Amino acid sequence: MSRDVLLLVDALSREKNVDKEVVFLALESALASATKKQFEDESDVCVRIDRNTGEFESFRRWEVMDDETFETPDLHIKLEEARKSNPEIQMGEFVEAPLESIDFGRIGAQAAKQVIFQKIRDAEREQILADFMDRKEHLVSGTVKRLERGNAIVEFGKIEALLPRDQMIPKENMRVGDRVRAYLLRVDRTARGPQVVLSRTSKDLLVKLFELEVPEIEEGMLEIHGAARDPGSRAKISVESHDQRIDPIGTCVGMRGSRVQGVTNELAGERVDIVLWSADPATYVINALAPAEVSSIIVDEVGHSMDVVVEEENLAQAIGRGGQNVRLASEMTGWELNIMTVEQANEKHEEEFSKTRTLLMAKLDVDEEVADILVQEGFTTLEEVAYVPLEEMLEIEAFDEETINELRSRARNALLNAALVKEEKVEDGIGDLLKLDGMDDDLARVLAAKGVITQDQLADLDVEELVELSGLDAERANALIMAARAPWFE
Repeated sequence: MSRDVLLLVDALSREKNVDKEVVFLALESALASATKKQFEDESDVCVRIDRNTGEFESFRRWEVMDDETFETPDLHIKLEEARKSNPEIQMGEFVEAPLESIDFGRIGAQAAKQVIFQKIRDAEREQILADFMDRKEHLVSGTVKRLERGNAIVEFGKIEALLPRDQMIPKENMRVGDRVRAYLLRVDRTARGPQVVLSRTSKDLLVKLFELEVPEIEEGMLEIHGAARDPGSRAKISVESHDQRIDPIGTCVGMRGSRVQGVTNELAGERVDIVLWSADPATYVINALAPAEVSSIIVDEVGHSMDVVVEEENLAQAIGRGGQNVRLASEMTGWELNIMTVEQANEKHEEEFSKTRTLLMAKLDVDEEVADILVQEGFTTLEEVAYVPLEEMLEIEAFDEETINELRSRARNALLNAALVKEEKVEDGIGDLLKLDGMDDDLARVLAAKGVITQDQLADLDVEELVELSGLDAERANALIMAARAPWFE
């Protein structure tokens, strides 16, 4: 019988061109499945085949659990019980009891064969997929084999991949037999084996198509820095040349538009804007908004946003139909863009000027004239007045050194007072939190400093939010939230 096992493994390994170990594992699974049918209860049966002799042994296993995690006597055994026979056994290990091995010739041959072949097919698919992934070929070209509930099954090589309906270009009608290019989005591990998922809406597909059409990109003379798409309608990419002799935009467009047209045809007529990348964010955004002309840009580094000012006649073009142009430019550059007219920009500037002037007048106890000078010189916060180097402030011609020192002193005092008031609020607030079981002083202070100072505010959080705010583990965070919510159920 052992010889029969070795002969079967060798034959299947050669026939299916897979490693013998894969066949051994499949055969062990088939034998275990057949052996398990002897038991009416739920059981964990394991079969081990000796790789050299072909002899096999059958075991029933119970996983070692503690009292808290112990669930099913058919599958688990308590740690205390397991250590009676093996004092050194640990949690998560298995207690095994030998079983009488079934006759290899009498097992459900057809069932065993199906299990073996299925395992081998899975192994073959895994091997083909692994070879493909090793080549790092994310651009896939294949044929639509069939359509299932709006999704397309695309075959390339020996691999079948899923192109979901939501990853197809809108209004794109695919038929069986159509040739299609797509981007390898991900590989899902499912019970039925690995499932390759494709996309025709990903911006990475746009990049890969340009790499295919423009050899200079693959050669390193051109580089694509950003891309954004409104699939089937419009797209933008930004390029940089690493060779002064090469015009990056013209090279991507190609002779008579041949290169960009090749990409457009592949993407169901999607119009592509090619813009020049710049290391200067403001210049990059101006290029990204083309063909609209920009009058000025105000950059907010802290908020990572820009106010883009355009003339009234350029407003519609800068925003684009349905906000498409500014949305794509924002996605490609990574900056939040606020498009406004010159008049709107002036109104916003006046509003911010007035708000800052009022703040400085109140906190520094100065008149409107002094506050105006500070705002005009670019001071917008108390921190700037208090801590900007003295040498820079001395450059303000309207103030002498004594005035500047007085302003700096008042700004620091105002900041100190604000900090004390905040600390008092924290001290007052944590008393409510400390009433909760499981809350301690340090944690209450951390939460209060982040704006959570009442039980109701804590109760409104979910577990993930509390973990992020406090650094607690999920179990303790959940317990605290449930304690805070307890009054809701009284």
